[in-house]
Parts: sequence; structure tokens; C-alpha cells
Amino acid sequence: MTDTPDYLPSGERLVLFVAFAGMCLLDQAGPNTVFWAASQAMHKRSLAGYRCHTVSMNGGLIQTAEGVAIQTQPVSDFEGWPIDTVMVPGSFSIKQVLPQSSQLVAWLRQIATRTRRMTSVCTGVYLLAEAGLLRGKRAATHWLMCEGLQDRFPEIEVDHDAIFVREGSVWTSAGVSACIDLSLALVEADCGRDVAMRVARELVVFLKRPGGQSQFSQVLELQTRDNGIFDELHAWIENNLASKELTVAMLAEQANMSPRNFARLYKSKTGRTPAKAIELFRLEAARRMLEDSDRNVTQIAKACGFGDEERMRMTFLRDLRVSPRDYRRRFSSTVDPGDSLAHQRAPA
Repeated sequence: MTDTPDYLPSGERLVLFVAFAGMCLLDQAGPNTVFWAASQAMHKRSLAGYRCHTVSMNGGLIQTAEGVAIQTQPVSDFEGWPIDTVMVPGSFSIKQVLPQSSQLVAWLRQIATRTRRMTSVCTGVYLLAEAGLLRGKRAATHWLMCEGLQDRFPEIEVDHDAIFVREGSVWTSAGVSACIDLSLALVEADCGRDVAMRVARELVVFLKRPGGQSQFSQVLELQTRDNGIFDELHAWIENNLASKELTVAMLAEQANMSPRNFARLYKSKTGRTPAKAIELFRLEAARRMLEDSDRNVTQIAKACGFGDEERMRMTFLRDLRVSPRDYRRRFSSTVDPGDSLAHQRAPA
């Protein structure tokens, strides 16, 4: 490129996806597809969308962690261009990538001074942090990497739960599919909720996970800790949550163990008592229904085995510090027919 305009003649927003060896392919491909779909929606309204390019320090083919090579342009091609958004992907081996990234980090530090918005996906946050763009700010990354990020950059307030975090002009997100949530949030901020919803429908994903929603599943962690010993039991529990009689004796019978031995081994392997585990399974099932279904709170309480709305409400307050109705208003596009505040729901 030789021209260096002060603006794009088309009025489009210029988005640069940064690439480097060992990056995660989805971290680039997912957001790129979201911005492409948003552009299609905007063009149908005779409005400007996005102009997206994938760049690397020197251009050429970049090998991703998955083995797929992607073609890139050198960052020098965009010197002087009005950049709207820079998105930095993560890497499964970010700690090995960092020592080889001094040139990239220096470029990120410099480009941030003339870019409207700097963003990262998953462990890409490490590169923004190395560039000094997150000092004194809150940030998100994959939940498995939170402690490592905090140890390396104590000046950052690491949010262990958030799907994505916005701190002024810097946006960071959790890992893997969270890149889609981040990208939809960026599109919503730029183009409005209607366009973001249209993109979400086209890509068959939910526009429902705002930055404050937890990326961490307590049930998934429960199932991970037991090394598969109770996989069949957990599957049975999920299929029988509506029953009010999920006692230790009943669970022990399903596991072919004595109640006493079952209770001891279950706590030893999962770190939870059977009663607490049942509560977490019911809580997670209720969360999914509040997010995705149009059942009212009373129906959900019965379907998940809480018995009544009050018991479910107390569980939500104890574990999530929010009531079921408030949870739905915050995290779902559905309307609870029994919720008189439904039409005053805060936007997700």
C-alpha cells in the first residue's frame, strides 16, 4: 500500500487482526466472521461496515497452532492508516511466544496511541500487558491462565469469571469461543443491538453472554475433579433433576455403593458433598433455562427440582449473589411471563 488517507473513503472501520506463529486459529477466524457478517448486514442498510485485514510483523504465511497457515500483510502496509480496532489472538504456548515477541509488543505499544480500540482474545492479553496497555486495569483471560497472568502482571486486576472485560479503549476476553462473545459485543457497541442480533442469528449463536457472566462452570469443575469415576452418576443426576428425592441413599444405589462409603468417596474425589453437588447441578440447569428458554421462574424451579421459586431464589442468592429474575434480566433475551419488570429489562 502506498496511500495513507486520514480516513477510509468508504467510511468503513478498519480492523487489523494480528497474527504470529503458534496463534490459535479460532481467535482470528471467529471474530473475522463476525465482523464480515456485520458488514453484510450494514451494507444491506446502505451503511458502512468493516474492512478487515490480517497482519503480521513481516507479512507472509503464518503457521497457526492447529497447523493451518494463514496469509498476512506486513504491518507496515497500514502505516498512517486510520485504524479502528486491533485484535490480538491467544496462543496455547503463550509463555514460549512472549520471549520472541519484542518487536510485536513494541508495535502494539506504538499502534495503541493511534487506534480507537485495542482488544485481545484469551492469552493475547499477555501481549497487551507486555506492551503496558493494561496497567491498573481490569482484564480477562481463559480461566486456566488467570493465576499465571496475575503472577506475571500484579498491576493488573485479573477477573477470573468474566467472558470479556471493557476498560476504556481496551477490551479483553476469555478463551476459545469467548472470541465470538467479544466480537458480538464490539459490533453491538458500533452498529447497535439489532445488527448484533442479526449476526448472532446468522451464525447460530446466542447474543446473551455479557461481560459480567461467569465463564466458569462449577459443574464442569466438579466433573473434572473426579477423574471420571462418577461420570455415569452425573449423567443420571442431570436426567433426574426434577425429582425431589435425590438422597445420598438413592445416589449411592445408582453408584452401586453403600451410602456411607459413597458419601466419603464422593467428597474425597469431587471436593463437594453429594448434597452440594445436587444443588450445583440444579443451579446450572436453572441458569441455562433462564438464559435460553421462555419458561417462567416457577416452572423452571419445578423442572430443576427446587420444588418452589423461593428455594431456587435462596440458592441463587447464596451461590451467585443474584435472584433468578435479576439473572434472567441480565443474561437473557427471553421474557419471563411472570416478571412484571420484563419490559424494563436492562440491555445485555
